[in-house]
Amino acid sequence: MARQSRVTVPSPGCLAAIVVPVVAVLIAASVLMVMHYRQERVNERNMAEALDRTAALARSYARDVAAAPNGFPGQEAVRDVAERHDGRLLSYARSDYSLTTTVRFFGEYEDTSMFGVSHSRAYQCYSIVLRKGAEGAPQARTSPLEKCNVI
Repeated sequence: MARQSRVTVPSPGCLAAIVVPVVAVLIAASVLMVMHYRQERVNERNMAEALDRTAALARSYARDVAAAPNGFPGQEAVRDVAERHDGRLLSYARSDYSLTTTVRFFGEYEDTSMFGVSHSRAYQCYSIVLRKGAEGAPQARTSPLEKCNVI
């Protein structure tokens, strides 16, 4: 006796039962990937804005220190000015003609994720050098530092 092989074709309902969940998973994964990408871009923009705010704080700090009466202020006065500008004084060096400080400033921003919103801080250190000009008024130079390894 010869053996016959039977080929069966799945019914359309069976094929749909296999394809529909796969398509649904692919759609859900792509939606989650797009949402994650958008959240990352927003978080990066928020952090960049916070770092821009630290630059503004550093310039404001430099103006306030330069405006101090009777020359360059002492270390405690500079520390107070830094704290008023959301900063922390890391180093202080003073001579007759210049004042060099390193201050770490921070800016707060919202960091969003799939699980909610958290508040984060972006830190940036600046070297602020004040020198007396020809007319005796201090001029400030503010430079961002790559790392805050001064302590």
